[in-house]
Amino acid sequence: MGIKRYILAFLMVIIVAPGFAQVISRKAQREKNKIERISQIDSLMSAKTFVFEATRAFPQGWKSVDLTTNSNYIRFSPDKIDSYIPFFGRAYSVDYNGDAGIKFTAKPEAYKIVTLKNGKGYEIEAAVSASRDNYKLTLFVDPQGGASLTINSNQRASISYNGTIGKLETPKAMQ
Repeated sequence: MGIKRYILAFLMVIIVAPGFAQVISRKAQREKNKIERISQIDSLMSAKTFVFEATRAFPQGWKSVDLTTNSNYIRFSPDKIDSYIPFFGRAYSVDYNGDAGIKFTAKPEAYKIVTLKNGKGYEIEAAVSASRDNYKLTLFVDPQGGASLTINSNQRASISYNGTIGKLETPKAMQ
């Protein structure tokens, strides 16, 4: 009877232990990924060059709009801000039959990145004058890359977006 208990205990250890190890290794992998992502965001902020991609738009006085199936971006750098993002909401003065998005490529008149206290992330402020409009962009980035962008314009109502930031890739056509 004693040997059967030892064999049963041994079999239980062999069967159950890998399950615990797998749970521990998944948790360790998630923590490792989190640390790597925080490090990546820190390096993007230090370089002052990154891209914001919106997943949801929040127009004033409208319902939020899912943007996961729409191609959009705002590329930030000290030399140039390139915007190709949809706009929803009230426009006060825009070109007739013009594109409804916020689309421009211009050198920022102001570009500032501030590290928030206690490792809460970053605040990026930029001001851009484009064809017939002036834009003020305020972007809050959490340590893992989640972001919230507000765009104020002279010709349109304010709009906010949620999304993520990532590394600015050079398009293959430009390489």
